[in-house]
Amino acid sequence: MRYVTLGSGDRMPVLGQGTWHMGERRRDAEAEAAALRHGLDLGLGLIDTAEMYGDGGAEAVVGEAIRGRRDEVFLVSKVLPHNAGLRGTVEACERSLTALRTDHLDLYLLHWRGGVPLAETLEAFERLRAEGKIRHFGVSNFDAADLAELWEHPAGRQAGTDQVLYNLTRRGPEFDLLPWCRDRRMPVMAYSPIEQGRLLHDDVLRTVADRHGASPAQVAIAWVLHQPLVCAIPKAATREHVEQNAAALELALTEQDLADLDRRFPAPSTATPLEML
Repeated sequence: MRYVTLGSGDRMPVLGQGTWHMGERRRDAEAEAAALRHGLDLGLGLIDTAEMYGDGGAEAVVGEAIRGRRDEVFLVSKVLPHNAGLRGTVEACERSLTALRTDHLDLYLLHWRGGVPLAETLEAFERLRAEGKIRHFGVSNFDAADLAELWEHPAGRQAGTDQVLYNLTRRGPEFDLLPWCRDRRMPVMAYSPIEQGRLLHDDVLRTVADRHGASPAQVAIAWVLHQPLVCAIPKAATREHVEQNAAALELALTEQDLADLDRRFPAPSTATPLEML
């Protein structure tokens, strides 16, 4: 496993496991938890979830998956914007801890911006950290302007990461957001690195994959991980899918591969609005 370093000096794995759409059907919960446990067996210790996913169902799946293995996990969850007031953030975090069967989160994120002032959410984050319920806090779906506003608050400068939609077809963050974060040594967490599977049938991606005896998904993940200070959290609900994702860590893209992918998926030449799924 490779790691990115947070501002605190703590390390976070560059490749983890997402849980969006897990916990939505009770009949799938056991298989989903088994897939997450297999990921832990393979060293994919970063697990990302949120109170929104499956209306808390994903957190319950994760709680089952990490039972007895909490020390192997860098655990991330998120608070919804309408819960992000001082009292609401604390209560949401406590609900998440109960569902996850743990006494602390390694990283707690504001899922996206809402109507609550950032100062209030940051105050709640600091209170939770002082109580030992979270180790780090950060944000999700913040563009460069949002991050600049966050940075105006002393507590905001302690944000550990920004989790955003970033993949070969969503390269907008490269124009301003990624440089902003790198200048401040803030890691970026990329969700949907294979565009929810829509990248898998691209001919250029398949050509690059064939050169390496790999899958298009592995190439897409390896491309994201090629970027400095970026980690990825692809979802996998089966053992086979988890193994394929983990193998992307071993895939070294060549200059030719990168050039071919740049031609097919050009980098942005101007600022573009941050996209969300």
